[in-house]
Amino acid sequence: MADDDARGFQAGQSGLIVRVPEAEPLVRAWRDRLDPSAGAGVPAHVTVLFPFLDASLVDEGVCAEIGEVIGRHQSFEARFDRCGRFPGVLYLAPEPDAGFRSLTEAIVERWSEYPPFGGQFDDVVPHLTIAQGQGQAVVEKAEADLLAGLPVVARVSAVDLLVHDGTRWRQRASFPLARAPLR
Repeated sequence: MADDDARGFQAGQSGLIVRVPEAEPLVRAWRDRLDPSAGAGVPAHVTVLFPFLDASLVDEGVCAEIGEVIGRHQSFEARFDRCGRFPGVLYLAPEPDAGFRSLTEAIVERWSEYPPFGGQFDDVVPHLTIAQGQGQAVVEKAEADLLAGLPVVARVSAVDLLVHDGTRWRQRASFPLARAPLR
């Protein structure tokens, strides 16, 4: 969902994300101000796959398949302790990022006709977008503020399917990961 202009979203678009509610207290004000997707209802998240199927194609069978694919992966912990940048984007970087990559790879293996971000990038880097299309001074101020509040540690236990209704993104379903064994 990140790295796309919220004004360009269309009704029926969908995406798969991992919500990161643990980051909301730190990032919400910055995202509300600097990330158009936040204003369209997208919570703090790491994208698993966007764009995904048109909402009209998502039925019980598709949801069952998504649940099966996601359910093969164990829940995991990710730590966000640094910021990163792409051209025009400020983000928080998860470590390790292998769990996020694995989720994306598994979904793309099943739905190969939907490459991440429409195939725009050779390497999809898991990230939690904070700002898009902002000036350098604003990004530097946001980054300094965020660094003072890091780290954020998140428990990843589900992947959510969001659908755009023409105005906002709304959760359509949630797919749990397998519980990690207790140590």
